[in-house]
Amino acid sequence: MRLDREKWLARARDGEERALLARALDRAEVVLAGGMTQVTGFYDPYRAGLIISSVKTVSGLIATPSGGYPGAERVRLAFHPVGIEPLEADYDFAFISIKGNFKKAGVNYRDVQGAVMGLGLKREKFGDIWLTEGAAQVVATGEVAPYLIANLNRVGRVNVSVDFTSGEDFRPPEHPFKEIRATVSSLRLDAVAAACFGTSRSKIVRDIEAERLSVNWYVCPDPSTPVGEGDVLSARGRGRALVSGVKGPLKSGRIGVVIKRFI
Repeated sequence: MRLDREKWLARARDGEERALLARALDRAEVVLAGGMTQVTGFYDPYRAGLIISSVKTVSGLIATPSGGYPGAERVRLAFHPVGIEPLEADYDFAFISIKGNFKKAGVNYRDVQGAVMGLGLKREKFGDIWLTEGAAQVVATGEVAPYLIANLNRVGRVNVSVDFTSGEDFRPPEHPFKEIRATVSSLRLDAVAAACFGTSRSKIVRDIEAERLSVNWYVCPDPSTPVGEGDVLSARGRGRALVSGVKGPLKSGRIGVVIKRFI
């Protein structure tokens, strides 16, 4: 089956997005031609959602996200035929521990990311980074993990030791967040997203209609899309938030929501 390339790429707004969707299209055609699962690099929620939304238009094809652990922000997408679920091995995750005296030197997330990319690795080759007092944990693709382990010896001014760890030992701390309690007129996407990101409903509607907002990695261009407890909203340029609780309707007729906005 040959896909309509121009129709597929029509969702792109700029050259970067067009290149992203073109690479995804190449993988989709491989799956449709031979049925073999194909996996992308790691993408943030917006880019993952853009690809997933494009794949949804193709009969017989699914894109399933996974970041190596529950709740991951950056994910790889496995393209596979309907009825053939991807295996964990298909994603080829490698879990890496980077140990050093980070607290004393004030090492932060960007220092770790910069050190890894300083080895010549593109951001698509590794996923989430979690920093603790004495170590950083990184999810990477299996193909680059040996290179990363062999060549990374410093993060900022800190000497580090790097080795594999297992997925079972990968224990990311809870992502820091700000709790927001608000009331909304309904559980429409525009109402809840405005509360999540501290902006007006009219401004968030513009973002939604411009396809800058995703719910659970799916781009949602319709402001009336219903959302509920457990949904994760990602807005390009605004961040990410979890709808952690819903209560109501209240006596006022409005609905109470509890939001975790990640910081």
